Amino acid sequence: MYSRHPPPGFGKPPAAKPLKRPTQARAVFTVQAIYDAFVRIWQRDGWDGVSTRAVALETGISVGTLYDYFPNKAALLSGYVRHCMEQLLLAIEQQAVKPPGLSAEQRLRALVRLACGADTPELPWFDAGMLALEAGIAEDKHHRRVHEELLAAWTRVFTACTDLPQRPSAEAIQAMHMAVWGGRRYGLLIGLSDTEIVEWARQMERLCLAFAKPE
Repeated sequence: MYSRHPPPGFGKPPAAKPLKRPTQARAVFTVQAIYDAFVRIWQRDGWDGVSTRAVALETGISVGTLYDYFPNKAALLSGYVRHCMEQLLLAIEQQAVKPPGLSAEQRLRALVRLACGADTPELPWFDAGMLALEAGIAEDKHHRRVHEELLAAWTRVFTACTDLPQRPSAEAIQAMHMAVWGGRRYGLLIGLSDTEIVEWARQMERLCLAFAKPE
């Protein structure tokens, strides 16, 4: 989900939110196509190259159709970041919570890999510059909501770990979540390489497994 290279020339966008969330299949398809076009433009031209007109042209839809969902590019960024979080939560549910027959170690390894963003091609692409623009699109309540949603996901994973001799306390689960999520954000800001991220995730796996399964 996270890429380590911030694009040149980014700045703080005006605060904005998506106008509506897609519910019908056709609308979901359209918004996904908009996100795909947004990513292609971002990867090619950075934040300065993103505009509602450019995204509409890249998507092959009218600007009016795009405005039905995103009134400006700040709203588009806000919607895309939320999309990234939803996909992360969905992946945790599908890979670490729901599969039957997994051991606690398998569930925790899947959880930590996804939460660290280490070798996760199944998750949406995310750039360091998007994190740098966060102050323009996220309020304190949004950070709190993400924290609570991720903490709930970690808690569901541990609930599914029925072979643990003892479930960690709520405080321990929160500590693991915050260590991983805070480390992921900091690693993005300082520009860890893909290799460094994978190694960091491996060490976080060891720490979380030791915390969850003490000798």
